[in-house]
Amino acid sequence: MGDSFNTEGWGLIAGNGDFPLLVLEGARRRGVDMAVIAIREEATRELDHAAKRIHWVSLGELGRAIELLHQEGVKQAVMAGQVKHQQIFSDIPADGRMAPLLERLATRNTDALIGAVASVLKFEGIELVDSTLFLEPLLPAPGVLTARAPDAREAGDMAYGREIARQIAGLDLGQTVVVAERACVAIEAMEGTDETIERAARLAGGRPLVVVKVSKPKQDMRFDVPVVGPRTIEVMQRCGATALAIDAGRTLIFERARVVEMADAAGIAIEAAAHEPAGGDGQ
Repeated sequence: MGDSFNTEGWGLIAGNGDFPLLVLEGARRRGVDMAVIAIREEATRELDHAAKRIHWVSLGELGRAIELLHQEGVKQAVMAGQVKHQQIFSDIPADGRMAPLLERLATRNTDALIGAVASVLKFEGIELVDSTLFLEPLLPAPGVLTARAPDAREAGDMAYGREIARQIAGLDLGQTVVVAERACVAIEAMEGTDETIERAARLAGGRPLVVVKVSKPKQDMRFDVPVVGPRTIEVMQRCGATALAIDAGRTLIFERARVVEMADAAGIAIEAAAHEPAGGDGQ
């Protein structure tokens, strides 16, 4: 990040899961004390203990969030932690800043919604930066991460799955597909990765599964970065999935040592491949 890295004026907009906690920890190691805007419907209460300055707002309170960011002197912000896609269809009240933003959306997908929020923040003088800025050690390099490499069956399913997953991710529908015997068993939409794997297990009739999770062809690293962690391995083991394919440098692995240990114990192979956009035409 260089010697000129400014440790002042940082904020965190926190969704669900451990991602926000890890960002706070990584920022603290760099001497950055972040003000936190925690989304009440999503964020964990552990943030109350992890952050010195924290404000809780509802998902629809964009105006209040901006006021608090200005109050805290935030000039650069990180958005970390998922906001469930189905929240777009919830009955959470939208304030005078959020309601017109939602009305202007041409499509109600993740890129459109969070991209619109990022534009509002920029207009307000707040730059939304790469969500992995403080977490680079969690981004794997290309290669096999586990003791066991994928076998021929799994490698074939991975190659097929990546081709399909990149097309789906390019449409901003989801970033995970589950494959068995070169057939796509389940495609992620709003339900999330875990439920996609569980649905695949119900459909596959006991056939071994391969899970493929990719980044979008033009992944905006400021938000919606693919994440795997111990829970992913737990679900895969329970559902009969024997291999996991992810994108190197564009997928966060939470608790990597534990993930690899769990995968090795379960006989699951994990491979990170260099990112190649659908069609291989670059970005």
